[in-house]
Amino acid sequence: MAAGTNEQAADVVVLGAGIVGVSAAYAIRERGLSVILVDRRPPGEETSHGNAGILSSGSILPLNKPSLFKTLPSYLTNQSAALRWSPSWTIRNVDWVLRFLANAVDARVKPRATALHGLIGASLKLHRDWIARAGVPERIRETGWLKVWRSEAVAAARAEHDVLADYGIKSELLDRQAISALEPNIVPSYAVGLLHSQTASVDSPGNVTKAYARMVAGSGGLLRQSDINALVTDGDGWRVVLGDGVIRARHVVVALGPWSPDILKPLGYKVPMAFERGYHQEFRPNPARKLQRPIHDAEGSFVMTPMENGIRVTSGVELTDRDAPSNFAQLTQVVPLAHAVAEFGEAVAAPWRGARPTLPDSLPIIGPAPRHSGLWFAFGHQHIGFTTGPATGAAVAAMIAQDRPSFDASAFAPSRYL
Repeated sequence: MAAGTNEQAADVVVLGAGIVGVSAAYAIRERGLSVILVDRRPPGEETSHGNAGILSSGSILPLNKPSLFKTLPSYLTNQSAALRWSPSWTIRNVDWVLRFLANAVDARVKPRATALHGLIGASLKLHRDWIARAGVPERIRETGWLKVWRSEAVAAARAEHDVLADYGIKSELLDRQAISALEPNIVPSYAVGLLHSQTASVDSPGNVTKAYARMVAGSGGLLRQSDINALVTDGDGWRVVLGDGVIRARHVVVALGPWSPDILKPLGYKVPMAFERGYHQEFRPNPARKLQRPIHDAEGSFVMTPMENGIRVTSGVELTDRDAPSNFAQLTQVVPLAHAVAEFGEAVAAPWRGARPTLPDSLPIIGPAPRHSGLWFAFGHQHIGFTTGPATGAAVAAMIAQDRPSFDASAFAPSRYL
């Protein structure tokens, strides 16, 4: 394999060791191809670390749907816990905003929901298989997740229930008493709830990603930690220039999440990506007043979920530049709301910030590069990257092996944008 001290070769090199890249590397090894997984940081320590850990069966509706227009006026003051936006970013990216809004029409919802349903269903099967195979079955909870409303929002809950039912996804409408029966340790602040009963969650998305990465290494894949400086064509293959060497491969999978556009721009690909930044912080729980599952406060615009190290509170979306200075306003706004419902103590870690990569149609890009042989894209998963990572990786591995993915991946084709 090695052509020199700092030069390696493989059938496939995967760029990015988040959940998507790790999944791709493992699925590629399962197909008997040699693989090297590269990232500047250890697996699962960027965007894949900072989510609510939900394996969501019901996240099939794209973010940009007709109901978005009803909420837009509430965002104009830029004080909402659900959405903050940078005026300068909005002006510079008005084309992305208009393309995003153009997809929020009825005719464009069902095809995208159908595509996401296929991706999510395939991924949940793999998650449940892989988490056991990785030897960490205790990290998964089959307790569903709970969306709740403080107001008597029965119509909103029923509408979501009915949409999910159209796709064969089970959920249960709950009143105040039923919510208290499920979560007896929270203050009875919620009037209406919807239990996504076929959804699971994990107690540490970062550590689950690391467990999958150990399966990559255990199956013969190589993990390499280094800066990724350039991706250049090399005969009928590729050369990846790292901070400490070179890797040559016939195939390259770009799974760098919000950093994917950077490596692709020199190759002529202009990715229409926005960055939905999000924040979380973890707090010391009261062992006698535990949460049983993740809880999404729909009107408070936060999720609180029991994690390995405490109760993680995640805030809404911040639309701004990927690397802009942190703005903890939304997190500061929602933590007291969460604390008024669930009993927890002081923070056990500093606030965390990440950037979720989003395309104008709220669908990821999965598949072959339009103008380069042996180059594969797997990024842009917005809020559902942790849920959909395994099936995305397995789909790319199948395509490299000239096989068909287990779900219809045509809606995710890179050619729709690139």
